[in-house]
Amino acid sequence: MIYKDYVQLPRDRIGCLIGEEGAVKKRIQKELGVSLNVDSQTGMVEITLKDGEDPTKILKARELVQAIANGFSPEKAFKLLNEHYSLALIDLREYVGDNEKALTRVKGRIIGEGGRAKRNIEELTGAYLSIYGYYVAIIGSYEVLEAAKKAVKMLASGSTHSSVYRFLHVKKREIKRRRLLLWEPELKTPKKDIE
Repeated sequence: MIYKDYVQLPRDRIGCLIGEEGAVKKRIQKELGVSLNVDSQTGMVEITLKDGEDPTKILKARELVQAIANGFSPEKAFKLLNEHYSLALIDLREYVGDNEKALTRVKGRIIGEGGRAKRNIEELTGAYLSIYGYYVAIIGSYEVLEAAKKAVKMLASGSTHSSVYRFLHVKKREIKRRRLLLWEPELKTPKKDIE
């Protein structure tokens, strides 16, 4: 059975998807066992799964192409080849509608002065952010992805930067504790008093 999927790529991102001498496109095809057909006029990308390949690979290929379409460099997008990483897209029009001035303001809040807010979210969660067009794209493992999504949504909804950073510090501690419990399960059960 042949599986096909389509992703619309902005025309200014076609070069990033193809890469120098086709290197990025070739790597996606090789790593995921798919065929990419890029229409350079419309920006439509056809993803075809090769016979005998795992059908979930077409979903990973779609995510990878979407990550590049939404402003990520191919190097960061290739992090999606790790099975624990995923892509999340937040449409800022859900918060501002079609108002261009409001969109610019919200993007400015998410990026922050000199890129500080974006950098803080990335450092506190370990996720990667890209703000491109109407979307904020986030790459990360599931647990950090949820924290980064919530932080971006809080900023888009008008929360102060300090409350977002406070939330992220709490989440970072929770994630760190959860990871520690995976390696040292004896911390889960309280120690009984010695009589």
